[in-house]
Amino acid sequence: MATKIRRNKVLKYLDIKETPSGEQISFSIVFIKKNGERVFLPRAVATGLPFSLKTNRMRGVVPIDSDGEKTGHVYPVNIDNILEYNSMEVLL
Repeated sequence: MATKIRRNKVLKYLDIKETPSGEQISFSIVFIKKNGERVFLPRAVATGLPFSLKTNRMRGVVPIDSDGEKTGHVYPVNIDNILEYNSMEVLL
């Protein structure tokens, strides 16, 4: 894993939910849940959560399949716990 990306760029990418043509933007992500479990989602999309994301320093991601259909539940991800984004190590 030689490539690295800064967290502020990852957050900007997570805020972009779809392309101008209306297609969802998918990505892979590795993060740590609140209970300490490490989660790898090989294909996911950003989604909203029912609370202020910027105030709580959280982002929402949901796994999808190859057709772009949701396959699981929404994961609330603390921005400090994001380890990888599209196979790039996330730096502060």
